[in-house]
Amino acid sequence: RFYDINGFLVRPDIFQLVVDVFVKRYADTQIDSIGGFDARGFVIGAPLALALKKPFFMLRKPGKQPNAISSGMYEVEYGTRSGMTIPRGCPLNAEDPDKLSSVVKKGDRVLLIDDLCATGGTLAAGVQLCRQLGGTVVECACVVELKMFWDPPAESGLPSRKKLFESKGISDVPVWGLVSEELLTLEGELPKGYVDDGEEH
Repeated sequence: RFYDINGFLVRPDIFQLVVDVFVKRYADTQIDSIGGFDARGFVIGAPLALALKKPFFMLRKPGKQPNAISSGMYEVEYGTRSGMTIPRGCPLNAEDPDKLSSVVKKGDRVLLIDDLCATGGTLAAGVQLCRQLGGTVVECACVVELKMFWDPPAESGLPSRKKLFESKGISDVPVWGLVSEELLTLEGELPKGYVDDGEEH
């Protein structure tokens, strides 16, 4: 099953409402910057950053942006990813002897945005990378949170986001979702003879 946000993106009234909900949630939160995950996190993160008048940065796969700092490999529900990167920025922070980044600096309070949170591997990589640069992630926010992965029974065979966050030492970072899978009951219609492209989405 694949959960997709395209349905509301073609409805400007609904798209605006979604952004407005995010804006209201974080309007009074102390945030220094907002990071969006490649690529659908850009869709919500950028307009949110504009509305809150905060800097926006992209978290992308290695090789997709120049002069970037990379996390290690991480697991997601459909395999292993080679890492996540944050740009160093320009100019670099002169007070940082390691020249890590001027995008996320020591003491920065960061909000991370994605379209969907499932097993949490992508979010965990982003949180760890922000911490590596000296930042604090105040929350990870998404449009859809699949709660089935939060703390499933061991016999279910499903990965546990709770255990993953605990193992990474980031269980203090909250995850907020606008909706969960219980509300997503409409199924998209596929054309006759449809074959999945096999690509990671």
